[in-house]
Amino acid sequence: GDWDFWSDWKDRRLWVTVTPIVLITFPAAVQYFLWERFRQPWGATVCVLALLFGEWINRYFNFWGWTYFPVNFVFPAILVPGAILLDTILMLSGSYLFAAIIGGMAWGLIFYPGNWPIIAPLHVPVEYNGMLMSVADIQGYNYVRTGTPEYIRMVEKGTLRTFGKDVAPVSAFFSAF
Repeated sequence: GDWDFWSDWKDRRLWVTVTPIVLITFPAAVQYFLWERFRQPWGATVCVLALLFGEWINRYFNFWGWTYFPVNFVFPAILVPGAILLDTILMLSGSYLFAAIIGGMAWGLIFYPGNWPIIAPLHVPVEYNGMLMSVADIQGYNYVRTGTPEYIRMVEKGTLRTFGKDVAPVSAFFSAF
């Protein structure tokens, strides 16, 4: 959904929490089917690779081809590390319950570290017209989208700061839970 489309919406709270929760359903279903019918432990990985291939086609043709948004502004999330962990846990345990509990937790916990190499350059602080912003925020202001809810810009000012300075591990734990 929208949480995964735009790099300025890929924040340390809601993107880390919402995206893994929403995206685990299809890999888990394909993993169940391939394990139950064929005893193949790579269902989640195949599903994620197919999903990412389709998302890259969508992002390239629809966002770059039609509206000329830069590809580094609309890239999809990397889901492969979580899918590999999910498949590995099912293969080693052979238990759906263990794979659901431990694999689902691993899926949620590895999501942000797996995406960090792509996200990190967009969180670099820069001064822009006298304001301190991130590179992703500057992209969001320069490439205006219709119907962008401005509350997204306020997402970093919520009550999750009571957990400390770094909120991404807390959000990842909530996603894993």
